[in-house]
Amino acid sequence: MRRISLQGILQSPTSMSTKTCWDDSMDVLIVGSLAYDSLETPMGSREDELGGSASYGGFSAAFHNRKNGGNGVALVGVVGQDFKSEHLEWYRNSGLEISGIEENEGETFRWKGSYHGDMAEAVTHETHLNVFESFQPKVPEEQTSPKVLMCANLHPSLQSSVISQTNVGRVSILDSMNLWIDIANQELRDVMTKVDILILNDAEVKMLAGDDNLIRAAESVLEMKQGGILVVKRGEHGVLAMHPEGIISMPSYPTRQLTDPTGCGDSFAGAMAQYLTQNSGEVSRNELAESLVHATVTASFTIENFGTERIRNLSNEEYEIRLSEYRRITNTS
Repeated sequence: MRRISLQGILQSPTSMSTKTCWDDSMDVLIVGSLAYDSLETPMGSREDELGGSASYGGFSAAFHNRKNGGNGVALVGVVGQDFKSEHLEWYRNSGLEISGIEENEGETFRWKGSYHGDMAEAVTHETHLNVFESFQPKVPEEQTSPKVLMCANLHPSLQSSVISQTNVGRVSILDSMNLWIDIANQELRDVMTKVDILILNDAEVKMLAGDDNLIRAAESVLEMKQGGILVVKRGEHGVLAMHPEGIISMPSYPTRQLTDPTGCGDSFAGAMAQYLTQNSGEVSRNELAESLVHATVTASFTIENFGTERIRNLSNEEYEIRLSEYRRITNTS
């Protein structure tokens, strides 16, 4: 195993940061998958698009980090020897710290799928884990104390390992999926008690709880989690959040250009994570609601083009315009 430098040159782990050292209060650490996606939607097809939960979450968090003058976003993940130096440059140009990315012998994780109709669900055709199959996350020592930890979609045992390696300053966030509910149910139940915020989609909440009523299912999942916050992604229907101070419900942004839904949930989580770095102490209901506004607006851009292109090239001006539109729609200040 070797770590990746920001210049795409293989160097020793001590020589790969854009800074001489990271402040202990760096904003966000994201641990997740780095992948190449091949997909087909009603709007066209693409081969080997840069994807993975850490990529989408990272670009999203990095956008808000730059916009607000934050203190840095770092990625931890694994790629194969086929990973393109151009894509390392994309990370670097976004301001992401990538010294936590390992290059292992073999090929990068690959996913092939398609979307049809309203594109609410992806149809998976092929999954090749490749180097991701044996991935054991190792958080660089200088990145172990982030303000916010985002455990993106990984096997629950790996998420637990990451949590044990870190000393989080404010909030820990965990995302998961139906696969882990199916094949690693108890491990997921164990790890979700260790974090402050759990993110699932509506189908996953119902599956985990064994209840088709979303509110009852969400309450059951919170009981399993032993408190904290549950954020339920509902696709075109928006987001539902269960907070100790009360329920939050928000619509999605009414997107006219629907091209590729891949990574929208990860972009959503990345924006939320970065927003929550701005304060300290317990996350209030009002603060959570505001983070969900930014998460929703950010995700609405991701869906407008294939892969990470839209979120990577998002400008502050167009973001602020859409944010204002969304506030008018939802009557939020």
